[in-house]
Amino acid sequence: MDLGLQGKRVIVTGGTKGIGRAIAETFADEGADVAICARNGEEVAKAVDALAARGVRATGRAVDVGDGPALKAWVADVATEFGGIDKLVANVSALAIGPEEENWNQSFQVDIMGAVRLVEAAMDDLLASDAASIVTISSVSGREIDFASGPYGAFKAALVHYTQGLAYHLAGQGVRANSVSPGNTYFPGGVWNQIETGNPGLFEAALALNPTGRMGTPQEMADAAVFLSSDRASFITGTNLVVDGALTKGVQV
Repeated sequence: MDLGLQGKRVIVTGGTKGIGRAIAETFADEGADVAICARNGEEVAKAVDALAARGVRATGRAVDVGDGPALKAWVADVATEFGGIDKLVANVSALAIGPEEENWNQSFQVDIMGAVRLVEAAMDDLLASDAASIVTISSVSGREIDFASGPYGAFKAALVHYTQGLAYHLAGQGVRANSVSPGNTYFPGGVWNQIETGNPGLFEAALALNPTGRMGTPQEMADAAVFLSSDRASFITGTNLVVDGALTKGVQV
């Protein structure tokens, strides 16, 4: 299926590993030019090289999305280098689970304000695009109470609300906005890999909750995010696409 992404200009935050890396690579495989950021400059450079090897323009920078001025400056530089911006994927999370006040502050600055600042920094370019799309990466922890029901779950729920508000207010201006809510996603070096070795009891309990008998992969989450960003989803806006293998039991209405 041609997703109509050839030559589109895309920003993916947190694009060096896991879900973000898979999203960036999938865009590149569809012919889109991709800009990524993450906090580790060496990892960014390696990921950019891998993306460019797919035959597209690729660029990246070490940026902490919790640093508003740095994020704004980077987005402006990407727009100049690419000649505009068509697609955003706000993927970064602080992954702050515990109840400490520091985790609440960090989650707010990274999970929520990182997405808000990204959107605001790119808004003029999105409004000028004929294929503008925003996708935020939320979580099933934002729609049900689980072990991450503190700052992580609360701000992931807020992220869906924010995104659906964007969809409503921007629909008439040609900008779509959707969320993807991944279930437990396993990849080497990722959170669930760390839990598997550090807290095997929690890992087995989480695995047993999924009727598929497994966790998701970054590629399965990326496929959802890239589809929602594409022309094939041109009349889909304001949705929260849950990709969890039937993990969650709540009815989404």
